[in-house]
Amino acid sequence: MHEGVLLQIERAERVFGGGRTLFGQPKPAVHAVQDVTIDVRKGETLGVVGESGCGKSTLARMIVGLDAPTGGRILFDGRDLVAEAGRDLRRLAREVQYVFQDPVASLNPRKTIRTILEAPLIHLLHLGKGQREARLEELMDAVNLAPEFLDRYPHEFSGGQAQRIGVARALAANPKLIVLDEPVSALDVSVQAQVLNILDGLKDRFGLTYVFISHDLSVVESVSDRVAVMYFGRIVEVGPGRSVFRSPRHPYTHLLLNSAPAPGRKSLVSEDADTELPDPYNPPPGCAFYARCPRRTDMCNSRMPSLESVPGEEGHAAACFHPHGGT
Repeated sequence: MHEGVLLQIERAERVFGGGRTLFGQPKPAVHAVQDVTIDVRKGETLGVVGESGCGKSTLARMIVGLDAPTGGRILFDGRDLVAEAGRDLRRLAREVQYVFQDPVASLNPRKTIRTILEAPLIHLLHLGKGQREARLEELMDAVNLAPEFLDRYPHEFSGGQAQRIGVARALAANPKLIVLDEPVSALDVSVQAQVLNILDGLKDRFGLTYVFISHDLSVVESVSDRVAVMYFGRIVEVGPGRSVFRSPRHPYTHLLLNSAPAPGRKSLVSEDADTELPDPYNPPPGCAFYARCPRRTDMCNSRMPSLESVPGEEGHAAACFHPHGGT
């Protein structure tokens, strides 16, 4: 375990399906996450960005123990998450929490906010009634909600308020790491800003570490210390946020940035409608971005590029044989 690293992901893989039928025929398998290796340092926000279906949410679910990797391992504070989830799921839940994409659907409609927030205080922290009341007031204050909201039901709240309650529920157990899976994608832009400001304040106030999953580049740029770009289950570029957005090296990162709306940009860069996407049931032998890449050569279709450090930019690496800005 490297010094200062809270979460260490080593060659993690997740395959859905596979195996053989009763007659010995192979079953199709989807390679959702492939050979992901990355560290998350204490106190930082790691942004994970990519198109829908690139494996972001599967990676998030593996980090919090909702899904188990079929290969590699995930270490939290030096401990194996998969092994710990099997032995003591409550201990893992105290330290790693999850904020879901859909704020309303993630809350039990039959229970009041008080009951929802008290559950981790009772079952994970074992607090008495007086301690729970004090903690509930602290949680509601932390997410800028009035204490009287505690006795209301989830359907009585707007999307932004419901997401703040989801954040409060994640905070309740005093976690060290919070995984946020598209936490503002279902919200209006003005409400997004409110939630992001709250998350930023909570990070400093409670000494939190975030893994922030999103497809929205502007959101990732505004909140992340480091950024990992995922494509077809793999990390194709990783580095400090400013470095990745200022001088992206992988052609896929370039495509994402050029396809995002921006003030003053007259038109967006679009791809041909007939662009061939890789088959998740049959991963290509070389770079998965080969068919979409304007810089491809024959070598890209024959072997997989590995993450290579960018000269002169500490911590910045890209998995490409012909990166932008390269020689």
